[in-house]
Amino acid sequence: MTEKVQTAVVGVTGYAGAELARLLLHHPRLKGTPPVFAGRVESGDVARGGIPLIEIHPQLGDNNGAGTLRLQPFSWELLAERDVSVLFLATPHEQSRAWVPEALAHGLRVIDLSGAWRLNDVANRAVYAFEDDDSPVATSIQAQSVYGLPELHRDQIADAHLVANPGCYATSVILALRPLVAAGLLNLTHGIVADSKSGVSGAGKAPSAKTHYMYAADNLSAYSVFSHRHTGELLEQIGISGDQIVFTPHLLPIPRGILSTIYVQFREPQSRETVAQTYHQFFAGSPMVRIYDATLPQIQYSVRTNYADIGFQLSADGRRAVIVSCLDNLLKGASGQAVQNFNVMLGFGEAEGLE
Repeated sequence: MTEKVQTAVVGVTGYAGAELARLLLHHPRLKGTPPVFAGRVESGDVARGGIPLIEIHPQLGDNNGAGTLRLQPFSWELLAERDVSVLFLATPHEQSRAWVPEALAHGLRVIDLSGAWRLNDVANRAVYAFEDDDSPVATSIQAQSVYGLPELHRDQIADAHLVANPGCYATSVILALRPLVAAGLLNLTHGIVADSKSGVSGAGKAPSAKTHYMYAADNLSAYSVFSHRHTGELLEQIGISGDQIVFTPHLLPIPRGILSTIYVQFREPQSRETVAQTYHQFFAGSPMVRIYDATLPQIQYSVRTNYADIGFQLSADGRRAVIVSCLDNLLKGASGQAVQNFNVMLGFGEAEGLE
């Protein structure tokens, strides 16, 4: 595709929104066509034409016109006037739940970074307690939604009108496990343990007692044990049941990054070469996954990139493995993945603007 594409971002004030703005402003296919930034704007700011983007995120200022961009009051009329065709929603789950039906009715293609439309199973969605969950409209839209993990659903994403961007923890665990489960290598009766740790930005920008510096610094804490809302994504996308995995998230006292340490047992003893080949074959043609053949990934290698890094070690008898999966929760775990989905939807190179 060579024609200009007009995008819009709602939710630019958050951490993921800032990264999304940065990526889109520098995307090679969007030169000269910056995103429309829309959202909640107070009356005093409306009078001055909106809030300058660099007042919200000074780091986005450059010498190519970013300083002239503003956050404008959101309206469907604004998006129509600006000829927006792709809408990114970096908004809370409830807001995305309300706006996606209207966006689709206006003919927009939507990439939603929230959890509003990720889950197909009613029991898994119960963690969000959506009031409209059994409505005909919500049921119809859920049927259209494509889970936005290109490594699994590239073909469906290309034709989708609604892409539900995956959760950050979910991305790290799904990519590590799906190849092995799909190949039938794991002893699922024995079960899987996924021990995941995330930097504080994974909790979002709104302050809370547990993300306060005095709580998070020099600390490591488990939370949402047996109840984290990303668990349903693991079950649906890996193809396992709830009694076959224990997923425990932890808050790591760093700004960003995720490291998942995953413990598995094989049905039969495996060689390192067989396991490595399984990963390489599964991710052939997936430019945003790096397989570590000789060492294990670390957060410092993947942070501020859109790569998911996967490595493993086998036990001496080849019956067990420890898998380590790392990514940046704000990029491959959120905004970078959204741009990756955008590239697939528009027929661009999957890694454009991300390497």
